[in-house]
Amino acid sequence: MGFITHCWKKNGLELLSSLVRLLCVGILSISAAWAQNASMELTELKALRENGNLVLNAQTSLELGPVLEDALVKGLALHFVAEAEILRDRWYWTDAQVSVSHRYYRLAFQPLTRRWRLNVSSEPIAGTGLAGSISQNFDTLVEALSVIRRQSAWRLVDLQSLSPDARQRIRYNFKLDVSQLPRPFQIAAGGQSDWNLQVSKTLRLSQDLVR
Repeated sequence: MGFITHCWKKNGLELLSSLVRLLCVGILSISAAWAQNASMELTELKALRENGNLVLNAQTSLELGPVLEDALVKGLALHFVAEAEILRDRWYWTDAQVSVSHRYYRLAFQPLTRRWRLNVSSEPIAGTGLAGSISQNFDTLVEALSVIRRQSAWRLVDLQSLSPDARQRIRYNFKLDVSQLPRPFQIAAGGQSDWNLQVSKTLRLSQDLVR
């Protein structure tokens, strides 16, 4: 009996020690996940010719992080906007704007269906004015974000609008548009890095591309 009791105590202590170690690892993993802030980097920006048009491929590594995900789950819609502006250099004056294109995104969580709704439009999406946008529903947030992260074959301008002899460039900007948040949230988000998501880059157009 004493031997059995000894074995039980030994094995029980080892099991308890293992459970404690697993619990600590789990807590540390959860803490690390919640310590991650929202982030975004530009991983691709490329201009191409396609059917007589100048098109743009852009890719970001957008990650919302716990703060923004929690805001979505609690009913706050997030708005993103991508802007691609084509400029022509002028030595005698400010650069001329050849064209400017936008893509607007509105991401929201639907608690009744537990699904994610994404609206995409070339015009600003404000309030309930979603009629002119393309709407998609996703089972997971990852699926919805994969659409927001990438602008593929985005038509910017007819190539005939570009001058093959001029110096021209694309100025690209993508950001979380906090101006679309309710006013109290705009004030609260002002000093928080999670809400300050923005990437910008300028891409020079080669003469071979626009000829």
